[in-house]
Amino acid sequence: MIRINVTSVFVDDQAKALAFYTEKLGFTKKTDVPAGEYRWLTVVSPADPDGVELLLEPSAHPAAGPFKEALVADGIPFTSFAVDDVHAEVERLKGLGVEFTQEATDFGPVVTAVLDDTCGNLIQLATMK
Repeated sequence: MIRINVTSVFVDDQAKALAFYTEKLGFTKKTDVPAGEYRWLTVVSPADPDGVELLLEPSAHPAAGPFKEALVADGIPFTSFAVDDVHAEVERLKGLGVEFTQEATDFGPVVTAVLDDTCGNLIQLATMK
């Protein structure tokens, strides 16, 4: 059976991204291996340390910058993370200085909020009802 093992988010600075994704969002560093001028750098949810890894992928490819900029300009999140309670998570993250482009909003079957990851991406938090 095919399953997701690693997924990526393009980041403009791997060290800054690691700090944000671990210190603010609460992920745990899983893998940190030198790979040329960059690193194979992944984080995981502490609730599932053997689960899907998020690769903090350098935005070095020429297509990455315009792609990210277009998504941000249109207010489109690059990826989505599940949380138990969007409202509580927004308050926790605001307390840590995280900026939101969309406050917690009820869309019927789901409540979402969108944050700026400081690395060129908008990230959605979602709670299914």
